[in-house]
Amino acid sequence: MQFLLDAATWLWANVIGYVLLAVGLFYTVKLGFPQLRHFRRAIGTMKESLQGSEGGVSGFGTLMAALGGQLGTGSLVGVSSALVAGGPGAVFWMWVTALLGMTVSLSETVLGQVFRKREKDGGYTGGPSYYIERGIGSRPLGVLIAILYVLGIGIAISSLQTNSIANAFTGVVNVNPLIPGIVVTILAYLVIVGGMKRLADASSIIVPFMVITYFAVVMYIIITNITSLPAIFGSIFEGAFTGKAAVGGVFGWTVANAFRNGVARGLFSNDAGNGCAAIMHASADVRHPVDQGLLGMIGTFITTIIICTLTAMAILMTGSLESGKDGILLLQAAFSSVLGAFGNWIVFIAMFLFGFTTLLADMHYGEANLTYIFKEKAKGPIWIYRIVLAVVLVISSVVGLNVIWATVDLLLGFIVFINIFAMLYLSKYVKYVYDNYFYQVKNSKDKPRWNYDVDIMKVDLSDVSKVKDKE
Repeated sequence: MQFLLDAATWLWANVIGYVLLAVGLFYTVKLGFPQLRHFRRAIGTMKESLQGSEGGVSGFGTLMAALGGQLGTGSLVGVSSALVAGGPGAVFWMWVTALLGMTVSLSETVLGQVFRKREKDGGYTGGPSYYIERGIGSRPLGVLIAILYVLGIGIAISSLQTNSIANAFTGVVNVNPLIPGIVVTILAYLVIVGGMKRLADASSIIVPFMVITYFAVVMYIIITNITSLPAIFGSIFEGAFTGKAAVGGVFGWTVANAFRNGVARGLFSNDAGNGCAAIMHASADVRHPVDQGLLGMIGTFITTIIICTLTAMAILMTGSLESGKDGILLLQAAFSSVLGAFGNWIVFIAMFLFGFTTLLADMHYGEANLTYIFKEKAKGPIWIYRIVLAVVLVISSVVGLNVIWATVDLLLGFIVFINIFAMLYLSKYVKYVYDNYFYQVKNSKDKPRWNYDVDIMKVDLSDVSKVKDKE
């Protein structure tokens, strides 16, 4: 069992982190630094995407659903663990990971949109399995990554969310964790059985509320400790490049500790590179794939640059990093040091909302990949999956999940390598769609359009002026 834990830790610290950063740099250069040049346009696109065409799933709703899948334990527990293991310097490497990961998310989303499939009910499904089969021409490889999604995300990571919520609740109320586990499972099924539209609608309400509330509470903590802000930023940069102990603490973190933990936890928080964004964003009803790609880019920014930074600031500015605690208990210590016992409840509520929306997204990922595997015959397997998952979710609320964590990391490792291979192989299509979008913008077309009926595999990639939708 310990071998699994060690293998997963080594894989993410020494291989996957470097690979994903390299791919992020590759796409950043290939697309001309879109996270810097087009950030303002991405914000404008988010404001314009509140309504889907003809009652479809809106780009904003899909962004909120995708954010729900990203704002889980990684943004709270993951950041706490990164600080304990890597020190304040880990925050800097989270920022670097997010900036490069923004282009990875943009590119995944574009591929998900371009290679998606329209279902009989008028909705869309897509993701790595679809662009691997259509773009690379390998259904077996598409089925393999779909199976890994069902096991690694649809079941294992889903169970982690229930466990985290149950443990956070028992931290403030003396109750059997089975009770919150059952309640969370029932609530999740009431949403997920309603399909992607209900998931997007629910996320459009929950996610903005929890992000704004969390932001407000942490800003209060920051203002309360504002005099320590310069020292905190100094410790972040010092820890990233010198490895010295920071904030006057007794710990001695190395640059390698800061880098490994910052990169690993940053990637875990925003999902860049594992293809989840492509699955969720493929269902959005938008004018052009790049419109949704810009929203995917914003999702990574919100998750890591904003939420993870807020979590780190709450811990560092209250001096709670030296408390000897880890995970959710460390974050509760930070909040309670300023807000008293009320702080523990705030952390629980944040963990519940963040974990619940992540659970919904993870369940959707499982069902979407079963649909890919079984096609028209997927209804039966999906219901079997729902029944099995319901049992797993309840049981997971009362068991330790260290081995499952390791299993998740290993499964995600395989997913990332397959998805990264596909992203590099299909990068010419991302570049074409991206150039087509900004060709239209340059030629005074404020709202570029894409003809989704055209097969991208048959397009002349040397002419970016084509593949516009009819006016």
